Amino acid sequence: RSNYFRSMLCWVVVVVGVGAFAPSSRVVAPPRTVRRAVLDPLKAVLDPLKGPLESYASIWTPFFAEAQKGGLAPEWLLHWGHPAAMASVLVTMGVYGSVLGWKIRAGEGGEVLSTLSLGETNRDLHPKVMLGAFFFFLLGGQGGLVLNSFLGNDVLASPHASTAALCLALLAAQALLPKFFEQKPQLRTAHTLLGSATMLALVVHAALGLKLGLAF
Repeated sequence: RSNYFRSMLCWVVVVVGVGAFAPSSRVVAPPRTVRRAVLDPLKAVLDPLKGPLESYASIWTPFFAEAQKGGLAPEWLLHWGHPAAMASVLVTMGVYGSVLGWKIRAGEGGEVLSTLSLGETNRDLHPKVMLGAFFFFLLGGQGGLVLNSFLGNDVLASPHASTAALCLALLAAQALLPKFFEQKPQLRTAHTLLGSATMLALVVHAALGLKLGLAF
C-alpha cells in the first residue's frame, strides 16, 4: 500500500514537472470541445465580474509600476514570479496534502506519513495543509490577476483565468464538505474523488498558465 502511494506521488510530480519544462511547441491549447463544454460557460459566468476585477487590479498596478521603475521588480520576476510561486505551492502542499488524504481514505489516518509531518497524524495534518494551500492559491490568484493587468493583458480572456476560478471553487467546495461528514458519511468518498479531480484541474491550470506565459 505504501508503494502505491509513493508511485502516485511520483506520477503527479512527473506530470507537473513535464508540464513546467515542456517547450512551447508541445503545449497545446484545450480542444474545442473542452472549451465549449467547460471554459465557455465559465467565461460567461465570470464576464459580469470583469469590470470590478479590472477596477481592483487598477488599484495595485501603479505600485508594480513604481517597483519596476525603481529596480525592485525586474521584468523576469514580474513575468515568471507568479507561476513559480504557484507551482511551488502545487508540487509541495498540493501533492503532500493529497497523499495525506488518500492515506486517510486507506485507513491510515492515525499514522504519521513522514518526518515532513512533524509528528502530526495524517488525519490532523491533511486539513491544515490543504487549507494552507487554498489560502496561498487564493492570495496568488489575486496576484496573478494584478500582474496580468499590469502586463497589458485582458484579466479574464485566457483559459488560465477561467480555470483559476474553477480551481478556487473546487477548493472551496472541498473545504466545506468535511462539515457534513457526520450527517452524510458517503460524502467522504465524494471528497476523495473531488480532491483528485481538483488536483487534475490544478495541473491543467498550471499548463495553461505556462502556455500564457510563453505567449508574450
